[in-house]
Amino acid sequence: MPSTSIKILLVEDDELFRLGLRVRLQQEAELEIVAEVEDGETAIELINQKSFDVVLLDVGLPGIGGIETCRQIKQQNPQLPVLVLTSHSQKSLIAQLVELGAQGYCLKGVAAEKLVLALRSVAAGASWWDETATKEIRSTFASDSGQPNSENILKPSNPLTQRELEILSLLAAGKTNQEIALTLYITPGTVRVHVHAILHKLGVGDRTQAVVVALQKRLIKSDLIVEE
Repeated sequence: MPSTSIKILLVEDDELFRLGLRVRLQQEAELEIVAEVEDGETAIELINQKSFDVVLLDVGLPGIGGIETCRQIKQQNPQLPVLVLTSHSQKSLIAQLVELGAQGYCLKGVAAEKLVLALRSVAAGASWWDETATKEIRSTFASDSGQPNSENILKPSNPLTQRELEILSLLAAGKTNQEIALTLYITPGTVRVHVHAILHKLGVGDRTQAVVVALQKRLIKSDLIVEE
């Protein structure tokens, strides 16, 4: 495997499904499944021992389950992207994953090409939500917009600049730092500085939450968010 490969931790208790994923993903030169585990407890232990670029996480796990696994991973390693792959699509589940800071969500049965693209996207720092999750996110914040949470309102003394709004819109469109840099004719380092400022001003911990808050506050248009 090349040194630039995306190192994946696969957390899935269904042996046949796990085998199918491994066979398919190993066809991609830049993807490398470094480890496979069947439960969240083992995954959390492994993350503390090895370096991964993405966690591909099933929700229906034995033991502490996928939701608690996601919570603990993001608490201990907030910068480690988690892409959820599950057969469940309840609105409450999607809301939980967004709140926990998961970078993406795909239903099992998604086309292999889309899963590969999703893994590349979250590894690059973008968010990836399938069409079902995207609709839920939109409808949730459309219905909530009439009663905004006062604790999440942007402070007048700390508004986003026009450049930060441009970058936030591109984040919502699933663009990586490199793509944003090319679009706006600035350096990736400058993009990172702006992203850091956006997270600080919105009071969130990652890019996914920044997009969600921006949609809730109508700072950006909901039709900009990636749908795959």
